Amino acid sequence: MGRSRGRQINEVGEPAHPPIRLGVSSCLLGNAVRWDGGHKRDPFVTDWLGPFVEWVPVCPEVELGMPIPRATLRLSGEGDRVRMVEVASGRDHTAPMKRYAAKRVKSLRELELCGYILKRDSPSCGMTGVKVWREEATAERSGQGLYAAALMKAYPQLPVEDEGRLQDAKFRENFVERVFAYRRLHGLFARRWTHEQVLAFHTAHELQLRSHSTRAYHALTRQLAAFREVPRRAFREGYEEGFMAALAVSSTRARHAKALGHAVGQLGKRLDASSRAEVDELILQYRAGGLPLIAPITLLRHHARVLEVAPLAGQTYLEPHPMELALRNHA
Repeated sequence: MGRSRGRQINEVGEPAHPPIRLGVSSCLLGNAVRWDGGHKRDPFVTDWLGPFVEWVPVCPEVELGMPIPRATLRLSGEGDRVRMVEVASGRDHTAPMKRYAAKRVKSLRELELCGYILKRDSPSCGMTGVKVWREEATAERSGQGLYAAALMKAYPQLPVEDEGRLQDAKFRENFVERVFAYRRLHGLFARRWTHEQVLAFHTAHELQLRSHSTRAYHALTRQLAAFREVPRRAFREGYEEGFMAALAVSSTRARHAKALGHAVGQLGKRLDASSRAEVDELILQYRAGGLPLIAPITLLRHHARVLEVAPLAGQTYLEPHPMELALRNHA
């Protein structure tokens, strides 16, 4: 397991907070575990995100006992059935891989992962769009790696991405946002929780939720209102599912602009006319594509702090992930 270089240490020499653990395809860390003895080290994984997390590297094929180097594998389709086979010999590894995947995925539960980055196009780790070969020697990008399928079925709310999609700034920011939100969500429900605590959590995430889906935000608000009408476990499961599904909806400049408008509304009359005009102008420029999201966010953070507007200062939307990652400089 790799260790984060960015963990905070308290006065007694122990981590101030538990590490944010992310699962990752081992080859993306630069480990030479690929079929050809090479690796696929990814700079975003190792250099950019690495200082903020603790990695849990997994290579399903090596952990299953396959050698390095090894025969090339691919997904083979026969009707609705998909198998993982060696290209040259046709040797079938489907059953052993599925047994391994079920056991390995179960073992991850105690590590409390907050996200997972998978290797694109891998017959074991590919998240989506993996080539499935048919008898007529044609391939369709309709498959999912066998290990990835088991992982995503076992943890449907877990933020999962592949390194290919993470090259896109939009997907990158959304993935990291979901990772840190997932961490906060599970921190909430990890202890004995009350309706008041969930309400406070929901309130703190209002603008963040609105920036993805106003409809989802209101649906979660209605769930909170009906808290006493359902069993606690059912409420928790429903809220977790709805919360993570909301954040998975892609934000747009228009949605962000509306959330920013709500933030300005929380400042109310404490904001003088010239300052209000300045904020409104930045939001307009951002919506038109002339500025990155960090511009209006920085100004709103400033006003919330100086004017001591606690409801706004406490919004996770203003800092959903470490600012050092600079993800909103490109959004």
